Amino acid sequence: MKLIIKNLLYYFCIFLCCILLSAIFKHQLNLSSTFLSCLGLFLGNLVLVYFRSKGLVKDNLKGIAKLMYEDVSEEGWDQENLTKRNLDFTIESIQYIDLYTKKLMKTEKGTVLLNEALDNMVNRIGAYIGEVIKRTINQDFTWYEFNSVYKNSKSFACVAETTRPYTLLYSKKKDRAILPLSAVEQFLKGDSEYTSLQEYVKKMILVYSQ
Repeated sequence: MKLIIKNLLYYFCIFLCCILLSAIFKHQLNLSSTFLSCLGLFLGNLVLVYFRSKGLVKDNLKGIAKLMYEDVSEEGWDQENLTKRNLDFTIESIQYIDLYTKKLMKTEKGTVLLNEALDNMVNRIGAYIGEVIKRTINQDFTWYEFNSVYKNSKSFACVAETTRPYTLLYSKKKDRAILPLSAVEQFLKGDSEYTSLQEYVKKMILVYSQ
C-alpha cells in the first residue's frame, strides 16, 4: 500500500508540474490527455515494481570477491599474501583469508579497521568465501538479494528472522540458502561456532553438495 501511495503522489506531482508549466508559458493544455498519460505511466510502473517484488533479484558479488586481491593495502603482509595467485577461489585459498581475519582481529590496527569498516570487510570476505562455496558445489546456487529470497522461499522465513539482510546464495531447485556474509559477520565479531572460515566453507560444501 505504501508503494502505491508513493507512486501515486509522484505522478500526481508530474501532473501538477505540467499544469504549472502550461500556465507559465501560456500553452493550451489538454487536461484529460495529460491526466491519462500520467495515469498510464503510474500503472505501468506499478506493474513493473509489482512483478519485480514478486521475483528473485540477482545481486552478483563476484566482483566484490575479486577485491580481496585487486584492492589491497600497502602493508607488506597484504601485498605478499593477498594476491590473485593465492586467492584462486579454491578451498585451500581460504587459509589466506583465515590468516587475514586473524590479523584483523588480533592486531590493534586490524581492530581499528574492523570497527571503522566492518560492513566492508564482511562484504569482501563473505563474497570471496561464498564464491569458493558456489564454485565448488557447482549447482544452481546464485547470489540474490536477501529480501527477494525471503519473499519467495517457503523454507527461509525462520532463518530470516535471526540474521541481517545480506546478499546470499540461493538454490531455486532445492529452495535452500547459504549465508556466507552473515557467517563472516559472526566470525569477525567472535560469535561464530566455527574455529576458522575454512572450517565453515568445508561444512557448507559438505552439507549442500548432497
